[in-house]
Amino acid sequence: MPEDVPRIVWQPDPEVAGRSRLAAFTQWLGAERGLPAADYAALHAWSVRDLEGFWGAVARFFGVRFHDPPAAVLTRRQLPGARWFPGATLNYAEHALAPGPGKAHDDVALVFRREDGAREELSYGALRAQVAAARAGLRALGVGVGDRVVALAPNCPQTLVAFLAAASLGAVWSSCSPDFGARAVHDRFSQIEPAVLIAVDGYVYNGRHVDVRPTVEGLRAAIPSLRETVLVPYTASALEGTLTWDELLGDRGAGLAFDAVPFDHPLWVLYSSGTTGLPKGIVQGHGGIVLEHLKSLALHCDLGPGERFFWFTTTGWMMWNLLVSGLLVGATVVAFDGSPTHPTADTLWGLAEAERVTYFGTSASFVQACHKEGLTPGADHDLSALRALGSTGSPLSPEGFSWIGEAVGERIQICSVSGGTDLCTAFVGSAPTVPVWLGEISCRCLGAAVEAFDAAGRSVVDEVGELVLTEPMPSMPVMFWNDPDGSRLRAAYFEDFPGVWRHGDWVRITPRGSCVIYGRSDSTLNRGGVRMGTAEFYRVVEGFAEVADSLVIDTSGARAPGPHPSGTPTSATRTSGPHPSGAHASATRTSGPHPSGAHASGTRQADAAGPEGELLCFLVLAPGAVLADVEPRLRSALRAELSPRHVPDRFVVIDEVPRTLNGKKSEVPVKRILTGTPVERAVSRDALLNPDALEVVCELARQAPSTECP
Repeated sequence: MPEDVPRIVWQPDPEVAGRSRLAAFTQWLGAERGLPAADYAALHAWSVRDLEGFWGAVARFFGVRFHDPPAAVLTRRQLPGARWFPGATLNYAEHALAPGPGKAHDDVALVFRREDGAREELSYGALRAQVAAARAGLRALGVGVGDRVVALAPNCPQTLVAFLAAASLGAVWSSCSPDFGARAVHDRFSQIEPAVLIAVDGYVYNGRHVDVRPTVEGLRAAIPSLRETVLVPYTASALEGTLTWDELLGDRGAGLAFDAVPFDHPLWVLYSSGTTGLPKGIVQGHGGIVLEHLKSLALHCDLGPGERFFWFTTTGWMMWNLLVSGLLVGATVVAFDGSPTHPTADTLWGLAEAERVTYFGTSASFVQACHKEGLTPGADHDLSALRALGSTGSPLSPEGFSWIGEAVGERIQICSVSGGTDLCTAFVGSAPTVPVWLGEISCRCLGAAVEAFDAAGRSVVDEVGELVLTEPMPSMPVMFWNDPDGSRLRAAYFEDFPGVWRHGDWVRITPRGSCVIYGRSDSTLNRGGVRMGTAEFYRVVEGFAEVADSLVIDTSGARAPGPHPSGTPTSATRTSGPHPSGAHASATRTSGPHPSGAHASGTRQADAAGPEGELLCFLVLAPGAVLADVEPRLRSALRAELSPRHVPDRFVVIDEVPRTLNGKKSEVPVKRILTGTPVERAVSRDALLNPDALEVVCELARQAPSTECP
């Protein structure tokens, strides 16, 4: 049965919505193309029905600078294999830096803040001059069209300058955050055989200065294609045998130019998580990113001249690429490097106040953390400039929506979005003319033919299904690196539904056109035939003040860890030290069910899981919390709010949830380890932010016969 319609937590002001860039685009379509002004639903339907008309209109409305005009908008309308704007040439950096509205010489292009108080501001004029000098420096090093330039650098001005300089030459960019481990960086960069490495000497995080020079030296020795390494003195250190940043920018009088490249010429290489092997190099093109980011930032985020656009991100996450694209629309990019909670939990809200941020982007986990800390940014800071708050990375819970309205401001538009590195954009998100319903993403994005498919490949509404894209988008990967026949790309997205992109998320599309994401479809909780996304589970569990973090694993579909053949009960004991609460992190099975029918604290029948496997909930408890105190209430809440089948068989206290380098919970690798996959095949430890967090998982797996977990 369809769910009740949730309450509206934000409603567009008709006057403000009427001044939005989306409204201007809609009016322009009426005047130029004869399309009647309609509501958002009608506009979206047209945008995915007439792909040529829509994307051609985006290019014309935003004045895309083609050096050579396209012969068509789209040929071979198929997935995979669509070809966009054949014959066209252009350059991303030209769109970011060419004069236009909001880009006068003295207009502010970038505001940079570091956790230790360092601040820098670059005007568009100063940014152009530095990019011109860096371009000349890279050319002097022999960098040209198609060469790769990589950066081990934080979200700082030098990284932006280097990226735009490389793009202006038609070189291919790739970046990693300097907190990545040496092996993780090598696994990414070595694949693409870079010519030049831009690296910082160190970085600042949580009050500490971290020396990165050993990693830089290791990369220089291990990547034979490197012709030069440029060292940015981020923490005032040096490294013998490298070129300094000032030396690279030695020609301060260089003129700025842009090499025209084909529409699908590689702009940058992003990477998959790499948790189960070498990270896949995801290549996106100049033209596809220009069009998609113009559409996304201008029409959906309503960004333009006078706006200050912030997103908390590192250079290893696609949100950095989206953030710097704020330059395409003439906005001021606000960049921050450091811990979001140093020296206080409201550091980023202080930044929003000081820099007059208008669009504040973050993650759902950050919103949840602020909620649990009891922060009240709207009362404690002057956020009068702020009009929208973006959230991504994981589904934003209804409690997160409510906290934003109550603690940040009810006038703030809640822009919960979901997409992926694969397209470097969101395909469900917000729009300035569409309301926000509690716990829901407002709409499917223009040009994104998002549907929910059932197992038979039928489109369903108001039912949970696989999130798919039934039509091509310009920012879809032009290829995977080192995938000459396209077989790896096809296997990643097109094996389940031929001709349709399967993204790997569970989604429900409501009759209103809004969307709810339920988590990854390959980590679904399937209990007695009742499927449920992990996001619903986390919403309940992490709503408890005693729970700092959690990970839920359903071992259904493969052998689950169980008792030894002798029937001896098993236990999982944390080996990394006592929990701050002082409680011992052990989970023990007993031989019988609780008289009430519910599982008793930490217990289950040894054979109760059966072929369905176990449902395990790993908990990171807040300081002072004790599992015995909170577990009965967790069980009760999960039973009432989800279903009796979704009450875990066991709770296991751990110090940390294993997370990828981009901070996402490692659900699938943990499930693979627990169901018998050798750890070295289940996950690459170098792809994890905290590989030691796997130890408790391995300890559980060791107790099951034939599980190889060294």
